[in-house]
Amino acid sequence: MAERKSASATYDSIMGDLRARKFSPIYILMGEEAYYIDKISDYIAENVLQPEERDFNQTVLFGADVSASQLVDLAKGYPMMAQYRVIIVKEAQNLKATEPLEKYLDSPVPSTILVLCHKNGSIDKRKKIVPKAAAVGVVFESNKMREADLPRFVENYLKQHGASIDPKAAFMVADHIGTDLSRLISELDKVLISLSEEKRVTPEIVERQIGVSKDFNPFELRNAIVNRNIYKANQIIKYFDKNPKAGSLYAFLPLLFNYFQNLMIAYYAPQKTSRDSVAQFLDLRSGWAATDYMTGMRNYSGMKTMQIIHKFREIDAKSKGLDNPNTPPGDLMKELIFFILH
Repeated sequence: MAERKSASATYDSIMGDLRARKFSPIYILMGEEAYYIDKISDYIAENVLQPEERDFNQTVLFGADVSASQLVDLAKGYPMMAQYRVIIVKEAQNLKATEPLEKYLDSPVPSTILVLCHKNGSIDKRKKIVPKAAAVGVVFESNKMREADLPRFVENYLKQHGASIDPKAAFMVADHIGTDLSRLISELDKVLISLSEEKRVTPEIVERQIGVSKDFNPFELRNAIVNRNIYKANQIIKYFDKNPKAGSLYAFLPLLFNYFQNLMIAYYAPQKTSRDSVAQFLDLRSGWAATDYMTGMRNYSGMKTMQIIHKFREIDAKSKGLDNPNTPPGDLMKELIFFILH
């Protein structure tokens, strides 16, 4: 069995131990992001026991269908002609009254691997079950990925599969699909299958395989605004107005707001004329990543940037119906872009 795990165990560290067959008696997998919870529990279900061992030694239950006492009774059982007994509880957030489990964790059965998949939120860490599980096994919190981290996730996933991607293409995929990692992985797998020997994902491939325009998308709108290209920005807005599925106020509002928020911060950089200094101040990966902010500081003054951020808050409130009885999102989108560019 594995030694005690930290409550801050990561996906990579857990998977590393599982592949090395270092198992723990308890895994609490919880959080808003279901993708990693499913990946870990599926790996345990498919790899701990041999296929011929699973009929008698592997049980999959749902939290609403079992009590904590019944679960403890199962966990105290011993494997039959196998080294381990595996019990996986899906939707463990529906499990009531966990006190029997807390008591069981004082002395868990070494040959039992109990996996609790608690989705759509995390267990209150003040409950005894969390520190007790951390003391003898693994507690993993799967948080929703930030939108700003999605392009890097796309790059890393493709790299793991022997492919690379243009930065623009990575932004296109991330922006179009969003933080639903299961859907994102599904789309990336589809792209991987379509690749030729070159194994390089371009905007043209993303457009063809995923269905997002390489010329008219929120990333291109952001680029036009950064460069204060009024003609291009208006072209994209008109396209969005006619093709709501391609882009909308709700799709690009967070993307543009994050840019101008960081642009405001960039004005406080100790050496704002140095790309590397600005990148370091904004905690970006490289000087190249700060290029848009250097351009933005040339095209938008600090005062204008503050006014734009205020306008974002106004438009966001209106989009939610505050002080806005009937202005449609398309008109709010045009109002915002006009204010930014003029």
